[in-house]
Amino acid sequence: MTNQRLDVVPPLFQSQRQREIANLTQQHGRVEVSELSDRFGVTTETIRRDLSDLQTHGLVRRVHGGAVPWETAGFEPLVSVREDQQGEEKQRLAQAAVAELPDTGAIIIDSGSTLNRLCQAIPHDCTLRVVTNSLLGAQHLAEHAHLDVVILGGKVRKNTMAMVDAEAIAAVEPLTVDTLFISTDAASPQTGLTTPYREEASLKRAMINAARRVVVLVDYTKFGNDQFIRFAEWSDIDVLITNREIDPTMLADIEATGTTVVLT
Repeated sequence: MTNQRLDVVPPLFQSQRQREIANLTQQHGRVEVSELSDRFGVTTETIRRDLSDLQTHGLVRRVHGGAVPWETAGFEPLVSVREDQQGEEKQRLAQAAVAELPDTGAIIIDSGSTLNRLCQAIPHDCTLRVVTNSLLGAQHLAEHAHLDVVILGGKVRKNTMAMVDAEAIAAVEPLTVDTLFISTDAASPQTGLTTPYREEASLKRAMINAARRVVVLVDYTKFGNDQFIRFAEWSDIDVLITNREIDPTMLADIEATGTTVVLT
């Protein structure tokens, strides 16, 4: 962005301006306070307040003289922010996952905004033992009178409201469950499922090892962008639930590995 001046735009409401700033940060990789001030016709102090608000909501990360995308800075967006991203697509995934619930026994539900929606979608007459590392997921599950809810211990990661440290891994390792419901930060036919977070990758691998059957919920926007650490190959995954918007070529490559694909 620093090599290309931004066009001046008509005056905007604060919410509109902040939304535009977040979009520009994603598009350009970095925004400068002075250029944003010129573009929107407001003071640099106003832009700095906008950036502070956006940082509070996990949309940008302030740096000297401007801001960068939250993910680029190596910070994980707040789960409250991710709940609103691809909300309709995630809801479709959660509803499809209900059909994959076993009739009896125990399951694990991983943390994440998509899986929190699954926790809300589970029918109230369901009689399962549910293990989760998500505080938000456990809160939703606890509202079901017939579920036996077990929450994994450990240190809470505040951005995700989940436990992913060594204590959580140690609690999962001796378990044997019927089905695991898991998600991922990124996926591709060639690499499998990946995440930028070491502890999260270790916990997800432990969960996979504990389950007889693995169901992964992935919205279509997460395909084709590998992250730092692979925690699963497609041979580890029994069922992929994703959106119909997925690229057909990627879909065919994944199905060729033997993974069953459910489209929503």
